[in-house]
Amino acid sequence: MEEILINPNVAYLLLVAGFLLFGLAIVSPGTGVLELAALFVLLVAAWEVYNLTINLWALVVMLVSAIPFFLAVRSGGNRLYLGLSILGVTVGSWFLFPSDVWWQPAINPLLFALVTVLTAGFLWVVITKVVEAEAERPRHDIESLVGTIGEAKTRIDSSGSVQVGGELWTARSKEPIPAEAQVRILRREGFILEVEEVSKKE
Repeated sequence: MEEILINPNVAYLLLVAGFLLFGLAIVSPGTGVLELAALFVLLVAAWEVYNLTINLWALVVMLVSAIPFFLAVRSGGNRLYLGLSILGVTVGSWFLFPSDVWWQPAINPLLFALVTVLTAGFLWVVITKVVEAEAERPRHDIESLVGTIGEAKTRIDSSGSVQVGGELWTARSKEPIPAEAQVRILRREGFILEVEEVSKKE
């Protein structure tokens, strides 16, 4: 049973799933569900890694790959950053678990090829589409949102969701705001609104 649970292939799948959930959480913050799922999966993957022999350099490559991914999302969809991130995760995960032969990875090649193609393709399409949607010129005057009152649909701190004029927006606040509180829009940065709780100011 232990050989089934503590296995390079299982650990590989968990790591890839964790990074995938982490990437989706960056793209669509606010609900907390993706963040919690990513944390849980990565913790289980960390337990697997702890009980297996790994190439430390490959783990470093995987962790560093999060930097260009974050830059790709925050800089308007730079495909070079996104490509570097996918490449880093692919190379790092492939060589993370060594076998008896130093140059030969322990992961099943067919499993690796299938997961890599599906994951890389999914991330590429989703990230580029999300960034393109954010960069698309809005059809209504979103500047008019500044100063209006909305309702916090989730807890708002570094991120969260507010409903303004019948639409759901990603929002952030300098101070924590509980769900269902009335908020005022102070400014916007792209499609992210900075808000404050009305009751604390009036």
